[in-house]
Amino acid sequence: MKMRIFFHSHCAMGNPSLSSYLIFFFTVRVSTLEPVTFKVIGPDHPITASVGEDALLPCHLSPSMSAQEMEVRWFRSKFSEPVHLYQNGKDQADQQIPDYQGRTELLKEGIVNGSVVLRIRNISPSDYGQFNCFFRSRNFYEDAVLELKVAGLGSTPRIAIDSYQSGGIHMVCESAGWYPEPEMQWRDLRGQHLPSLTEKITQHDNGLFEAQISIIVTETSSQDLSCSVRNSHLDPGKKSVVYIADPFFLWGYPLKVAVYILLVVVALLTFTASYLFWKQHKAKAAHDAER
Repeated sequence: MKMRIFFHSHCAMGNPSLSSYLIFFFTVRVSTLEPVTFKVIGPDHPITASVGEDALLPCHLSPSMSAQEMEVRWFRSKFSEPVHLYQNGKDQADQQIPDYQGRTELLKEGIVNGSVVLRIRNISPSDYGQFNCFFRSRNFYEDAVLELKVAGLGSTPRIAIDSYQSGGIHMVCESAGWYPEPEMQWRDLRGQHLPSLTEKITQHDNGLFEAQISIIVTETSSQDLSCSVRNSHLDPGKKSVVYIADPFFLWGYPLKVAVYILLVVVALLTFTASYLFWKQHKAKAAHDAER
C-alpha cells in the first residue's frame, strides 16, 4: 500500500517540528495496516501415547515471535469447545469442556518464541483423534492439526483347558486391556498359524478391548502351542506358550480311560497277589525248618 502525503509549503517551512510529527504519525499508521502473518507448525507425524499415561502435543509459530499476548486455543471438532484456552495472558480453565477439566496443562517455557506444548494427563481411548492448535493475534490467526494415537498394552494371554470334546482338548486363551482392537492367534512352536475354533472381541465401557480365542487340540495335532495377541500400534505384543502332555488326552476318550484304569487295577491286584503268595510261602518254609 502506498500513500502520498502533501503539506502546504509554508506550514512545512514555518513549523518543521509539526511536519516531522505528521510524517512520523502517518508512517506508523500505514505500517500498522499491514498485519503480521505467521504459520502454525505441528509435528509431521502422529503422536502415540499409552493408556493411563501423559501425552505431549507441541506446536510453534513460524517465523518465531512472542505469543504471550496472543490467544492460544486447543480444540477438537468444535472451535467453541476448547480442550484448553490461553487468553489475556492466562489460562481460562472455566471455559474447558468437562472431559478435559483438570487434565490439561499448557507448557509455556517457549511462549516468548511462539512455542507451546499441551500436556494431557491420564490418556484414555476417547482421546484418540485430531487436535487443533490455534493462535490468534490482534489482526491475524492460523492453526495446525495434530493427530494423537492411543495405544493400550493389555495383559499377558492366559491359557486354560476348558473341556474335553470332539476327541480332543478344548483350549481357551484370554487377554484384556487392549486398544485399539487387538488380533489374536494360535501358533505351533515353529510359528505356523493354527486355525481357531472360536474368536470373540469385546469392548468394555472404558473403551478397552478384551479378546478370547479357542482351539481343539488332538493327539495328532501339535501339542506345543503359543497364543499371541497384538494390535496395530504396539509391536510385537504379548505371547504365552503351553505344552500338553500325552496323559491329558486319555480323558478325552472314555473307553481309553476305562482300559487305562482296568490295566492299573489288574497290575495292582497282580502285585498284591504275588506279594501275599511270596509271604505265605516264606512263612511255610520257616515253619518246616523249625520242625
